[in-house]
Amino acid sequence: MAGLTIGKFADAAGVGVETVRFYQRRGLLAQPARGRSGFREYTEDDRWRLAFIRRARRLGFTLAEISDLLGPAEARSTGEIVRAAEAKLAAVAGQLAELARLQCRLRRLVQVCAHGSSDDCLALQLGDGHRADGHGQDSSSVLASHP
Repeated sequence: MAGLTIGKFADAAGVGVETVRFYQRRGLLAQPARGRSGFREYTEDDRWRLAFIRRARRLGFTLAEISDLLGPAEARSTGEIVRAAEAKLAAVAGQLAELARLQCRLRRLVQVCAHGSSDDCLALQLGDGHRADGHGQDSSSVLASHP
């Protein structure tokens, strides 16, 4: 892998040249020195770093988080990576809980639209005394007008 130009480096990693340049602009990948050919040549370390970035992105880490993780990863230090993964896992759990609440509200809306009044459906009334956006009571809810 050593000595690859940007095009070959990107192809080998399964990304576009612009992706490599993007990561360079963000400071995640260094711009390599020019080789004897006059072209910038990417090394095995560059390949490892790009693969790490791509794996971290697939795990949901932001570019800023990845930047913070690259140092410990290159130093083969697992403590910071474990803490970051635990924090990401907690954030994902919170997102899943919010998505579950949204799913319940949408199911109630489908029921209102299928079996309630068209006015309530068009106003996104859930039939439980709450608006579909989850904010507070709505005095004109389906329950108030239909027992």
